[in-house]
Formats: sequence, structure tokens, C-alpha cells
Amino acid sequence: MKQEHKSYDEDFKKTIVGLYESGKRKSDLTREYGISYTNIDNWIKKYGTIVTSTGEITNNDEIIKLKKKPHEAQSENEILKKAVAIFSKK
Repeated sequence: MKQEHKSYDEDFKKTIVGLYESGKRKSDLTREYGISYTNIDNWIKKYGTIVTSTGEITNNDEIIKLKKKPHEAQSENEILKKAVAIFSKK
């Protein structure tokens, strides 16, 4: 028998992580909502709060987005340089 793949929206995932961070046990969450431990662990890694050394609160999702920004900016700069080179020749 093939297992059905459930899809959860982002708000639901964040709610589950919030419940976990407020003290609810994973075993209670799995039983109550029918979610696997693996899903909860993955969601905690992605949406769980992290306190930085400066006291700011963030999560892995935000850190990943911030890491991508310099690469995106570098790509945009390369495109602009090529455009300037093309237009300066004319």
C-alpha cells in the first residue's frame, strides 16, 4: 500500500514549532497532530528561533536568505558591468 504524502502550509509548520518552543513535547505534537518526528525536527531547524551573540532573535530561514543576498548582488553587478560595456561601445 502506498503512503499518502501530506503537505503542510508554512503557517502550520511555524505554529507547531511555536508550540514546541513553548514547552510542548514532540511526542505530544506527533500524537495530537499526526506529524512525524522527522517533520518536526526539520521544521525546528528551519523555523526555530536562534538567539545571536548580540541578543537578536532570528531563525535558519532568515540566515539562509541573508547568505544568498551577496551572491545575488554579485550576479546583478556582473550583469550591469556587461550592460555598461555593451552600451559604452555604441
